[in-house]
Amino acid sequence: MQKFLVIQTAFIGDVVLATGILEKLHQHYPEASIDYLVRKGNEGLLKNHPFLHEVLVWDKKNGKYKDLLRLLKHIKRTRYDKVVNVQRYATTGWLTAFSKAKETIGFNKNPFSFLFSKSIKHVFAANTHEMERNHALISSFTDEVAAKPRLYPSAKDYAAVSSYKTRPYLCIAPSSVWFTKQYPKEKWISFLNQLPPKYNVYLLGAPGDKELCTSIKKISLYPFVENLAGQLNFLQSAALMQGAVMNYVNDSAPMHFCSAVNAPVTAVYCSTIPAFGYGPLSDDKHVVEIAVPLSCRPCGLHGHKACPKGHFKCAVEINDDQLLNIIL
Repeated sequence: MQKFLVIQTAFIGDVVLATGILEKLHQHYPEASIDYLVRKGNEGLLKNHPFLHEVLVWDKKNGKYKDLLRLLKHIKRTRYDKVVNVQRYATTGWLTAFSKAKETIGFNKNPFSFLFSKSIKHVFAANTHEMERNHALISSFTDEVAAKPRLYPSAKDYAAVSSYKTRPYLCIAPSSVWFTKQYPKEKWISFLNQLPPKYNVYLLGAPGDKELCTSIKKISLYPFVENLAGQLNFLQSAALMQGAVMNYVNDSAPMHFCSAVNAPVTAVYCSTIPAFGYGPLSDDKHVVEIAVPLSCRPCGLHGHKACPKGHFKCAVEINDDQLLNIIL
């Protein structure tokens, strides 16, 4: 029986996107034992995943390097046939290089790639999606077609959100880790104030997003808004989004949740652009961005804590009709 380990210890969205590798490995090696290594806090994304044998968790906040050594010992004992490292950072490169796996695979930008069995060129070409970049790591022993990411909410997850599905609803995930990736609060409120009153609206996010969502609900004039920030886990959020008429998100993790359950999605892009390769993958997908090109946009691959130019035109000059017309 083949044993695979996939490593992705970055952020939530990165972990979701790399699940496409799990899909493809299972498709070609249905009897294989597949493990996935993630950072502590992200393991909930993979609960009850039907193709995973074990989810390994790296606690990066409490004894980071001590826990890395623990993981290395475990990985060595398991004797994987292939370790597939999706990341380009030294710590996971070190784990990969010294894993004692029969074959180690990773991107050439990883500092330890010179010790890998196979080093794959990392191509950051325009309009190449991240799932395609990830798939390049396994294409030589699967096929040339990248698999979409997928999450697997359980029956309990769907039951936990069933009471919110009594009438048509929209979900809005208004927050982002980065300021310049986040559609401004005032713009979300303006959009809500113009919605026809036939939907329930659920505001989604982590516990840290509760204050923002509370403020949006309080200031908005829309009568049917409920703040669910911090009340649902990852898979429950995905289960709720799957049944929405539309999900409005930033260029952030909730967009990838939609991709992973094929939920309808409208992604609002402020400082970043879909051509970077992290765009929505759902069948029913829409991208909203400023209609007029800006010389300063994009201002970087990731977001910033503040607009480098001070005007944040890439967000404030998006108009409400661009969001509204999608559901009207």
